[in-house]
Amino acid sequence: MQTEYDFTLPRGYLDQSGDLHRSGIMRLATAADEILPMRDPKVQQNPAYLAVALLSRVVIKLGSVSVINTRVIESLYTMDLMFLQDLYQRINTLDMPVYKVVCSHCGEEFDVPPDFLTPLS
Repeated sequence: MQTEYDFTLPRGYLDQSGDLHRSGIMRLATAADEILPMRDPKVQQNPAYLAVALLSRVVIKLGSVSVINTRVIESLYTMDLMFLQDLYQRINTLDMPVYKVVCSHCGEEFDVPPDFLTPLS
């Protein structure tokens, strides 16, 4: 199972020395990554800050930047932040499986998602 994903930022992170960092790695999120930022006072005051907190936990490499924290994520250009949010959603969203079924009355084939809440009989 793949747990880390390489990326290249559209613009890049410009550090205080003027170096541009575009290549990085994002790992899959854990339950803690989703839960722990909710305790952050910045997230509690501004729910939009959750994206910054989450990304600072799952972006594990960005060029030669030694520590990826919320300050680094806050300093990204808007386009790069949106890029990382999209990548986060794509790698952490599981596509729901579907079953191919055929209607016994009309013979039409269609997809049906499984119902995990209804017990099998």
